[in-house]
Order: sequence, then structure tokens, then C-alpha cells
Amino acid sequence: MDVDLIAYTRDEIAPAVPPWLNKGDNGWQMTASTLVGIQSMPGLVILYASIVKKKWAVNSAFMALYAFAAVLICWVLVCYRMAFGDELLPFWGKGAPALGQKYLIHRARVPESKHRVTTGEYETTEPFYPMATLVYFQFTFAAITLILLAGSVLGRMNIKAWMAFVPLWLIFSYTVGAFSLWGGGFLYHWGVIDYSGGYVIHLSSGIAGLTAAYWVGPRIKSDRERFPPNNVLLMLAGAGLLWMGWSGFNGGAPYAANIDASIAVLNTNVCAATSLLVWTSLDVIFFGKPSVIGAVQGMMTGLVCITPGAGLVQSWAAIVMGMLSGSIPWVSMMILHKKCSLLQKIDDTLGVFHTHAVAGLLGGLLTGLLAEPELCRLILPIDTRGAFYGGNGGKQFLKQIGAALFVIGWNVVSTTIILLVIRLFIPLRMPDDQLEIGDDAVHGEEAYALWGDGEKYDPTKHGWHTASYNEITAPSPYVNGARGVTINL
Repeated sequence: MDVDLIAYTRDEIAPAVPPWLNKGDNGWQMTASTLVGIQSMPGLVILYASIVKKKWAVNSAFMALYAFAAVLICWVLVCYRMAFGDELLPFWGKGAPALGQKYLIHRARVPESKHRVTTGEYETTEPFYPMATLVYFQFTFAAITLILLAGSVLGRMNIKAWMAFVPLWLIFSYTVGAFSLWGGGFLYHWGVIDYSGGYVIHLSSGIAGLTAAYWVGPRIKSDRERFPPNNVLLMLAGAGLLWMGWSGFNGGAPYAANIDASIAVLNTNVCAATSLLVWTSLDVIFFGKPSVIGAVQGMMTGLVCITPGAGLVQSWAAIVMGMLSGSIPWVSMMILHKKCSLLQKIDDTLGVFHTHAVAGLLGGLLTGLLAEPELCRLILPIDTRGAFYGGNGGKQFLKQIGAALFVIGWNVVSTTIILLVIRLFIPLRMPDDQLEIGDDAVHGEEAYALWGDGEKYDPTKHGWHTASYNEITAPSPYVNGARGVTINL
């Protein structure tokens, strides 16, 4: 009786558990997908809502929320296969839906790539889980890229223009970088390393964000001069979700629950912690006090910098990368920003250029120097090493530079064209009367509508906008709008 029951049960579940399915890999990949999704929803939604001025909390959160939903629908309708499908051009795949069961239940594969996946005694170029898992995993990366880009235009971009921009940028910009570097495009086959998105996600979002900020125009004068976070503790909650979610961000890159995923998770956290400590130390040295916002910026640059090489560098190298990611973007944001007239002219609200473009480029170049040959062999299909390890490492560093130039150029051009087309139909910037009011004018909603027993918020009575507070407190370089200080080095 028991034998018959067991045989019956096996026959019943066999269609859902084909021989090629590795339950551990599938479980980890879906977990990693969820962790990356949580980085955006609610991680960056909370972070954006709290790090901006009170009057922009709802609008900033909504821009992230909308992008997450819009990207998912566009992704399954056409964009996934543009990024990871059959080749149309050396930098672009053939767009098609990823919705049919015949496509989604079969074993995952990226037809134009030779990504090495190792589980137990098996090595293959195809992951041990269904296509549905891979489609959703890669969606979470596409979504967070758009949400990071939004950080450059918070506090003034017309919400209708943003709603048009998201699908267009996903189609004409993100899919190009993803296919070129991950989906089997020309940069992939050239041997460029981008382990988990230093170029595809962070360099792209930083450059596109800066470009978008230029075309959208600046915030109103009062917002640029003073833009304090409305809830620092809630900002830390969002930052915490971002940090912890990065274990799925980089740990999911090998497409398997293997030792390379473990290396990537450890290196991710080591680099982030090091970068946070270095950034905070620089704040103390030059400003006399540690800044919570600065610590979050340092955390972010560390996470970004390690991303292109998380599973390919040794852990001592992750500390080196953390030291550099906590200092070079700090100098870029605090010193070079003020000395560069172009950067002063462009109103990059959250400094996405510094925290993502600069840190992402830095990480990509350092990966070209520090990628360890044995670790590279765990996942890359060709013999690869950083310049630090001799051999063909010097060529690898040059490839990293070439890929960065392509990503920068494509994002500047594509973002410009998209925004100029949208501008023909929809103003990119909100009118000044909406900019003066904020959320209530744009959405008819406010984050903190009432104070006390029905008392309306009064900036002369409540919070830290009073004259007495400003008289005793030195302004933080992160909230006074005029980012950058003059430091004689």
C-alpha cells in the first residue's frame, strides 16, 4: 500500500519537478529575486520618501512605485527578450513577449551567452531552473535601475513626463546595455566583466540621471538652497533594506547556489562596511561631525563599487575597493562638484552621478585590475584575470574602459533623444506654482497632513526650521542644497 502511494505521488509531481530542476538553485534564485525586489519595494520607496524635503515625500515615493510596476509589465511584454533573447543586432536582442507557458516552464537559457553555471558535479551554460525564475530575477534589476535614475530628478519632474519616460528608457537604453554586457552581445563576447551590474545598472543610471537632470531643469531656488530630509530614521530603514537586499543582488549573479555566490555575498558586505567607515571618517575630519546621510552615501558607494566584481575578487581586494569607494566619490561629491561649473549647473537631486556613475565606473575599472583568475574560472567561460595578476590582465583593464565609454555614450544620447521627444508633447518640468506647493498640488495628498490634534504644520513652530535651531547648528553639506565644499588639500 505504501509503495503504491509513493509511486503514485512521484508520478503526480514529476511534471512539476523535471530531471534538470535543482530545487536548491531555484529556491535561492527566487529568494535573491525577492531580496532585489525588496530593495526597490519598499526599500527605495521608503528611502526616497524620507530623504527629500517634506513637501516632496509623496511624489518621490510614487515615482519609485510607478516605475516598479511599469517596468514589470514592459519587461514581460517585450523587454526581457530584447535584453536576454536571440540577437537582433550586436547590442540588442529581438523583442518578444515572455508570457506563454511553453516559454516560461522550460529550462532557463540565455541563447547568445555562455554563462558558466556549476552545481555539484555538473557544469553547464544553462541554469537549473525554469525560464520564469530568470525572467523575474532580471526584472528586479531593470526596475531598480529606473528607480535609481529617478533620484536625479526628484522634486521637479512632471509626473506625466516620468510616466512616459520609464517605458521608453527601458526599451531604448536599458535593454541595450543588458544585452551588450549580459545577454550575449558584443561586449560580452569581447570579454568585458560586469558581474552584477556595475555598468548595466549603476553607471547607466548615474549617467542617464545626470543627463535627465540637465534636460528637466533644476528645482526651484528655495529647494536647491535647503532640502533637508523629512525623516532621518525612516531613511535609515530604507537604507537598511537596500543594504541587506544587496546579498540577493550580487549573490544571485552566478545563477546558482554555489560557492561563487557565497564569495559575492561576503565581499558585498565587506566592501559596503569599509566604504561607510571611510566616508564617515572623512566627514568627521573635514566637517567635525559624522553625518547619517553621509554614512548612507558611503554605504551606497561601497555596494555599487563591489557590484561589477563581487564574486571575482578576493576579500582583501573588497576592503581595498571599499576604501576607494568611500573616498573617491566623496571627493567627487564634496570637492570636484563645486569646482566643476557643469555639475553646479545640473541639479542632480540625490547626487546619483556621484554615488552610482562614479562608484560604478570605479568598480568596473578596479575589477579589471583585481579580478582573481581562480574565482573568474568559477563563472566566466573564458580565461580572465585582472591586470594585477599579469598575463592578459592589461587587456582586460582596457576592455573595461572601452565598455564604460560605450555605456556612457549610449546613455547620454538615448536619454537625450527620449526626453526631447517627450518634451514635444509633455512639459518635462512641473510649473512653478506646483513646485512651490509640492505633493498637495501634484497628487492632492500629503505625507504628514496633520500635526497634533488637527493642527496644521507651521514651519515657524514645528521641527527644526526655527531660527533658534539654525543659529546653533552648522548646516550639513548634504541638506543645504549647494552640495560641495572648498577644501584645500
